[in-house]
Amino acid sequence: MAKKNDDKSTWAIGGGVLIGIGVGFFFLQESPLAFVGSILIGLGLGLMITAIISNKKS
Repeated sequence: MAKKNDDKSTWAIGGGVLIGIGVGFFFLQESPLAFVGSILIGLGLGLMITAIISNKKS
């Protein structure tokens, strides 16, 4: 049986993208570029949180 990976730090990336999409829907009527920008901000935050979590574990 394969060993199950218990590292959930990568979930921060998906969570950040979902938060960015959710916030972006509020700005979608104003500007489509704000929608894309909020997705990218969410992705960047998720990547930073993942780096911080993985750095503290090692």
